[in-house]
Amino acid sequence: MRWLKPEVYPLLGAMTFVTSMCLFQLTRNVFMNPDVRINKDHRKTSVLENYEEGEKYAEHRLRQFLRTRPPEIMPTINRFFSGTAKEN
Repeated sequence: MRWLKPEVYPLLGAMTFVTSMCLFQLTRNVFMNPDVRINKDHRKTSVLENYEEGEKYAEHRLRQFLRTRPPEIMPTINRFFSGTAKEN
């Protein structure tokens, strides 16, 4: 008798992917976010004057890359259903 059915594999894959995304974001925030203060010296100050560091954190490479891309997920399907597909 199997304790894990094959129908559960896609769900496990999706949950593993989502959990890894959450762990990545939490780790990124703890170690790179300028507003998170782990160091005792930074915790003593109430307001940090680190605008450059905050801008660097907010404007990461993925965001810079996506800013140059069109805001469509599947442009070919969008053109097909909107009737603006190229005719040969």
